[in-house]
Amino acid sequence: MSQKQSGSLLKLGRTLIDNWDLVAGLARREIEIRYRGATMGVLWALLNPLIMLSVYTFFFTEVLHSKWQGMQQQSSLDFSLVLFPGLLVFTFFSECVAKAPTLILGNQSYVKKIVFPLQVLPVISLMSALFHALIGFLIWIVFYLVIKGGLHATVPLVIFPLLPLGFLTLGICWILAALGTYVRDITHIVTGLLAALMFLAPIFYPISALPEKYRGMVLLNPISVAVEQVRALLYQGVMIDWQQWFTYLGVSIVIAWIGLWIFQRARAGFADVL
Repeated sequence: MSQKQSGSLLKLGRTLIDNWDLVAGLARREIEIRYRGATMGVLWALLNPLIMLSVYTFFFTEVLHSKWQGMQQQSSLDFSLVLFPGLLVFTFFSECVAKAPTLILGNQSYVKKIVFPLQVLPVISLMSALFHALIGFLIWIVFYLVIKGGLHATVPLVIFPLLPLGFLTLGICWILAALGTYVRDITHIVTGLLAALMFLAPIFYPISALPEKYRGMVLLNPISVAVEQVRALLYQGVMIDWQQWFTYLGVSIVIAWIGLWIFQRARAGFADVL
């Protein structure tokens, strides 16, 4: 394992390749620990998104009587299909970000191992979250096939919005992991911000439903572009706006690079504050 504390994304890629067995093993262990001791085990990975979908659908369609703008003859099942992709994107993002401030605090034994690449810890969290997101997407596909009878040709392209989202999530996680090691209040701040981000993203409404003056602000939400593009590909069968995608990718890579740079500079003092 490399002992260099480089802030380069390219060197991070080399570190991941050189230590892939370690990274994959830790990601698998994180998933197993989550369900260890549970009677139903990993089946909860299937049940949790279904429960989440059912609760939100009931609340918005039966309690608030919400309607999705632009959708005609919609039922609660249609609302579920259009709502679920956005919830999956948010859950993927929030699962990683919520853990980030305590990543170093929860893995103190690794800090004392000079040769352990601490920078891969957010990657391990992301791989675990991606596992659960993929299960959620499979549930959505089955649900859609049963109700609609076929899928849009754009469904396989859903990986494209997830790519910049992954870079962006890693960048934020590296920053929060570094800050959270020194400032323990970061965990509580992040919890509140995640709740706000969920409702300030176009998850429960299309961005077109907002007044023009608010749309730019909502697009500043780190998950808004991914939510809109994933929903368009899965439910509407609409191709990605590639200009928007490349902008999103570029910004995400820059944030990832900045986040990794901050993390690698901050890690020198981790052992002193633990």
